[in-house]
This record gives sequence, structure tokens and C-alpha cells, in this order.
Amino acid sequence: MSASPLFQPMTFVRGPAMKNRFMLAPLTNLQSHPDGRLSDDEFKWLTMRAQGGFGLTMTCAAHVQAIGQGFPGQLGVFGDQHLEGLTRLAAAIKAAGSVAVVQLHHAGMRSPKDLIGEAPVCPSDDAEFGARALTGPEVAQLIGDFITAAERSEKAGFDGVELHGAHGYVLSQFLSPEVNQRTDQYGGSAENRARIVHEIIDGIRARCRPDFNLGLRLSPERFGLRLAEIRDLARDLMAQGKLDYIDMSLWDYRKEPMEEAFQGRTLMSYFTELPRGDVRLGVAGKVMTPVDAEACLAAGADFVLIGRAAILHHDFPKLAADPDFRPASLPVTREHLRAEGLGPTFVEYMNSWKGFVAQPEEVA
Repeated sequence: MSASPLFQPMTFVRGPAMKNRFMLAPLTNLQSHPDGRLSDDEFKWLTMRAQGGFGLTMTCAAHVQAIGQGFPGQLGVFGDQHLEGLTRLAAAIKAAGSVAVVQLHHAGMRSPKDLIGEAPVCPSDDAEFGARALTGPEVAQLIGDFITAAERSEKAGFDGVELHGAHGYVLSQFLSPEVNQRTDQYGGSAENRARIVHEIIDGIRARCRPDFNLGLRLSPERFGLRLAEIRDLARDLMAQGKLDYIDMSLWDYRKEPMEEAFQGRTLMSYFTELPRGDVRLGVAGKVMTPVDAEACLAAGADFVLIGRAAILHHDFPKLAADPDFRPASLPVTREHLRAEGLGPTFVEYMNSWKGFVAQPEEVA
């Protein structure tokens, strides 16, 4: 085994330990059935990563309400019709020696109207997205549906869930002082805007088993978010100790903050410097090589989330035992991606990413 800290096990307060510091990032892949049931293609994609050595294998964002669907072919966790596929998936991930986690998601105003068949919902009316404000009872229902989705994931055999509080989706919309214009207890002050996150965490802790692993993904910039508020939220959550980890989505682990007042040091440093108690801290953002991953740990992170490099190599953690490993150069062929377990729909989705998939003239 490599002497690198990347290959040291990492325990959580709740749930099984990760055998290494590599977590599969939750990656949109469009491969589920239209009703949110797991497909064979998505099963193959995820279980190959578990078999490829990831310490924790996370699903793509799985929506907790039908109206919260964010993209076609999204995995669902909003009904018992999803249990069969989720149970199959959890068993296979765990059989490969990987911790099995569902990411719980609701797109809010970013749910396409033509996909969900009605106007999307948001903390407040939003003309740009044609979204309507959630009523008070609907906010309570949303909180309840996140909690019920966690219970459903537990019933399916998953080790834990991660709340998607990043990237301008519904929880991030509540956190944003620009998007959230509510005047009730879920709007106004930073404390009020974060209330929904705290209440979902408390509900999951009350209704799932004591050793159920619970994480939260946050992004500290864009989508109307303020770095100082997200930093303070992360600090408060770490102090409370109800989470097992926070996953910071940074776009690039090396970058400085966008807000001028915070520039002169890395965005990551505002989170790695926080006292975290027993809560683990992970970072995501262009972690492409073992050198990148080790740099994140050296800067104070406990683990790394691997996204694009995991699409390119299902066994990235095994390949990363060689500190000089570099992932395949872009663009890659469709054949390469198929060999790495991507189904046809996922391959075409990656083809929409500029420069990721080689075009016919490039492989002629």
C-alpha cells in the first residue's frame, strides 16, 4: 500500500470508515429511467467506481420530490417505486468495500418547467425562472420529503446520505440573500435562511438510526451566495457535530475567492482553518491527479471528491497509487468512455461538455 496519506483509512462518528480518502463526487449522468428508477446503465457506472477502489461511492443528485427534478434521466428517491433499484445498488456498492451514499436533491427554481409539467418552486417568486414561491405548508412538506428520502435510503441499505446544499439548487436558494426574499422564519437573516438546512439535519438525526452517516455539500460562491455566510454556516454545523462531513464544492481547489475582500488566499483556506471537531471536511474542484489530491490534504482537507477524473478512470484510486499518474488527455474517444462504464446517454451528455469527447475529425 502506498505510504501517501491518501491511502489511510478515515473514520466517521457514524457509519463505516472509508478505506482511503477518495470519495466519488455526485455526478449527473442522465441514465435513470424517466420515472426515476435505477437503470442498468447507472448501476454499472456506479458499481464500477466502487469496484475501482473509491472509499465512498455517491450517487448522482437524487430528487426528493417529483417537482424537484433537475434534469432528464435523474435518479429518484421520492417514492417506494425506487426502493428496488436503490436496494440493489446499495448492496453492490457495499459488496465492493465502498461506503454507499445517496445524494438528496431538489432543483427548486432550476427544475425545467417542460420536464416537471408545471411552474418550478423557489423560496420566493422568481421571474427569470418562472418560479413561484413555496407556501409555508409546502416548505414543511419539502423538509419532510428530504427526511423521508433519507429514511428510504436507509431502508434500501445505504450507509448514509448527503444533502445537496450547493450550486443554486433549492437549499442553496434558501441560503442566498438574493434569491430568498421570504419574510417568514425561513427568510431575512442568515440564521433564518439556514433554518431549513438545520431542520432537515435534525429530522434525519431523529428518524434514522444512530449510526446513519450524514453529509452536506456546500458551495461558497455564485448563485447569490456570500462567502462569509457559507463559512459561518459551515463553522456552526461543525461545532454542533450533527453532520459527519461537509463537502465543499470549490470549482477549483486552487482558486481565490471571487469576492475582492477575501482575495489573497485560497477559497479552500476559509474552510480548512475552521475548527471542525469530529466533522470531516472534503473538497472538490479540479482534483485530477494524485499530486492535486495530496495538495488538498496538505492544505488541511480530510478527503477529496473526484469528478471528471473518475469519469475518465473508474479505478482512479488504484491508479493514484502511482504518484506520477496522470489521467487520459482530453478529448477522449467514445470508446474510452464506454470501456469506463458510461452508457450511451452518459457518453452523449459528456459530448455536450466542450472538449471532453473527441469528434469524428479528431479521431480520423
